[in-house]
Amino acid sequence: MNLFEENPELEKIILPMKDAQVSYYPNFYTQTEASVLQDKIQQQTPWQEDDIKLFGKVFKQPRLTALYGDTNKPYTYSNITMFPNQWSPTLLKIKQDIEAVSNQKFTSVLLNLYRDGKDSNGWHSDDEKELGTHPFIASLSFGAKRIFHFRHKTDTTLKFKIELEPGSLLLMGGPTQEFWKHQIPKTKRVVEPRINLTFRRIKDKTD
Repeated sequence: MNLFEENPELEKIILPMKDAQVSYYPNFYTQTEASVLQDKIQQQTPWQEDDIKLFGKVFKQPRLTALYGDTNKPYTYSNITMFPNQWSPTLLKIKQDIEAVSNQKFTSVLLNLYRDGKDSNGWHSDDEKELGTHPFIASLSFGAKRIFHFRHKTDTTLKFKIELEPGSLLLMGGPTQEFWKHQIPKTKRVVEPRINLTFRRIKDKTD
């Protein structure tokens, strides 16, 4: 039985974006389920804070991260290389729930802990070479609501933003990463932590 069968009222919203395939499930998990999962993940995760280099200067990354995956294959983004932890039962169950709805298979998940509104994630695309062409990305949110911004890479008039609810799921497929960047900007309004899980498939050389 998949999540649709368990919850036939699961709402799906197709975002009206050119050159993209993006869908949003505002209530993928109930508020109670999301709160329980957030507490488990926050307590069980070996969070790390990496250094990033911008314009020749070194800064602390403005959020905490962790990587889990099927193998010990590293994942590199923004000149940061991470090595995966073994899946926890909690993360495996979440992965199975998302795979059932998305009809995709994922080999890894990148966790981000935004401790407060000062933590952020700058403009980027999930288009690292390890993900292959037109990767499918599943982004699950817990905790404080944050605004997720999109902007088109070539048409500067095309922008989109959405407030991500706790327990919500955002699916990005097709050419989305090729044509769009996204970010979670800083905000003075948010004081509670937010956890984001970004599921992806790291390609084998044979894929």
